[in-house]
Amino acid sequence: MKPISEFYSFLAAEKKKIIITTHQKPDGDAMGSSLGLYHFLISLGHEVVVISPTNWASFLDWMPGVKNVLDFEQNTEKAKNLIAAADWLFCLDFNILHRTKNMEKVLQEMNAVKILIDHHQQPQTEVFNFGNSNIQKSCTCEMVYDLIVESGHSNKISIDTATCLYTGVMTDTGSFRFPSTKPSVHRMVAHLMELGLVHSVIHDNIYDNFLENRLRFTGNALLNRMDVLYEYNTAIMVIPKQDILKYEIKTGDTEGLVNYLLTIKGIKLAAIVIDRDEERKWSFRSKGNFDVNIFARQHFEGGGHVNAAGGRSGDNLEKTVKKFYQVIKQYEKQLQ
Repeated sequence: MKPISEFYSFLAAEKKKIIITTHQKPDGDAMGSSLGLYHFLISLGHEVVVISPTNWASFLDWMPGVKNVLDFEQNTEKAKNLIAAADWLFCLDFNILHRTKNMEKVLQEMNAVKILIDHHQQPQTEVFNFGNSNIQKSCTCEMVYDLIVESGHSNKISIDTATCLYTGVMTDTGSFRFPSTKPSVHRMVAHLMELGLVHSVIHDNIYDNFLENRLRFTGNALLNRMDVLYEYNTAIMVIPKQDILKYEIKTGDTEGLVNYLLTIKGIKLAAIVIDRDEERKWSFRSKGNFDVNIFARQHFEGGGHVNAAGGRSGDNLEKTVKKFYQVIKQYEKQLQ
């Protein structure tokens, strides 16, 4: 994989057919970076389509350009045809093709130039022609901003581009409270605000735009589905399928739920597992130097960052939760 800086000179080349994609169930950073790059590349005269491997949370539906995003699962044949005809493929906010679910094989077989922009660990570098893989960056949106500025096109940052990029920065840094929020993040935000960005509207659209049922679901989860293991400085929340059905929980409604557990004094590891149709989905968060990326990779087929990672299990809910209670004993000293 060559450095992405070697690709900069191609950006202003003749019109190209470009596909932008991200991981399944895209979050604010995934959708924000994809749409931010989309608006930028459109401004350079390219033909661009964003394809999401799956659907996404409804709280992202307000974002500029989201109506043009193609859901691969809902529009498979159309998406395949567009992918087959593409000159370039940008892969954002993921670094291993299986994170695109049913798109994996299609992406592997396409002949386009593949460009990676991502901030997670252990990238599948052999897949990509060019790329920027930097775990020190706060989010992929910051990296897209860097691409635009470093390639000499900062004058192409529109309000739509700024809005999308700010969305990802805000959500992936926990509203700028996570350790990944370096001075470069604040300089980026200052620049976007100088261009006319109205940040408060974005915050309202992301965090103050849910239905009543989500709040009741959260209350039930905190009251009835949480277990605190003080001997391991760990808290776990187990969400059964019955809760998903009862409260009519949709994609994105559980976003951020795991972070509540870290607000408990002394807790260093937070975990939540949700009983989905095809598998059990895990989210892990930590404080300090407990590496949930390693924890998730070793025990739950996942990965991510040192303090934020995800995982999965093909076991039923009871079995995967039992496994968590067993393996956590191995980490007693690290968590004390």
